[in-house]
This record gives sequence, C-alpha cells and structure tokens, in this order.
Amino acid sequence: MSVPEVRRLLAALGASSEEQRLRLHWSTFRRRHQATSKRLHALRRARQAPCPPAQLPAPVPLCGLPPLTEADWQRITPLLPPQTPQRGRRAADYHRMVEGMLWIVHTGSSWRELPERFGPWETVAYHFYRWGKVGLWQRIREVLLQEGALPGPAL
Repeated sequence: MSVPEVRRLLAALGASSEEQRLRLHWSTFRRRHQATSKRLHALRRARQAPCPPAQLPAPVPLCGLPPLTEADWQRITPLLPPQTPQRGRRAADYHRMVEGMLWIVHTGSSWRELPERFGPWETVAYHFYRWGKVGLWQRIREVLLQEGALPGPAL
C-alpha cells in the first residue's frame, strides 16, 4: 500500500460508514488492478523483446570499405556542426558516427545491426537523418567521393 493510499484511508475514518466502505473497496480494487496490469505489461514486453544479439545474422562485410584517413577526416571536419553544443548533453564522437554511417550505407544493413564500436545505433541514425535533411550528408559524400576516399558513386 502506498503512502497516499494510507492517507486517503485515514482521512476516510472521519467519514460515514458508507463512504468508508466505498474507499476500502476502491483501494482493494486499485491494488488488484495495478498488480494485474503490471504482470500483463511484463508479459507483453517480453513478447515484444527483440531477438538476442546472438540470433541476429551477421552483416555481410564488404571489401573495399577503408576507414577514413586523417586527411579525409580533416576535409570533413569543417562541414560538421560544433562538437560541444551551447547547452545540453555533449555531442557524440563525430568520427565514430561518420564511420558508422558509412558502414550502414555500404553494407545496406539495418540501423539495429550497427556494430557497437560506432556507438548507439539510435544516435548514429538520428544524426544521419538530421544531417540528411539539412544537406550536410550530401556535402560529406561529395567531399569523400571527390578525393577518392570512397569506392564508387553508390553512396
């Protein structure tokens, strides 16, 4: 029983016997309902849980996906937004994120299959779509394709 529920029941002591009976009934019903809801919620979440990582197929590695060199990175860095925002949480490491974006583009894998070494897939996907909306990803692709850092125009 929670503290607010005990307070409500204590406040009912000064009420009529009919109101006391109603409040006690409500308290019992609410606790029973919450216990059932909690149990069913846990069962529903267990059915919705994603497959364990061991059951996911390994992404197909593609030959010819070289890591970004320091020279490539120096050409990309001026295009990226500031690493430290004015307020809020510090931005993730852009180097790992760009490598992760390139990995996704080249392998054609889903975001959830992104290896952990690139950071959380949600963060990488968020920045990929955000940068795509403002045209930043297109500029990054153009810079890397001009310099021959990426094999082929398939990006």
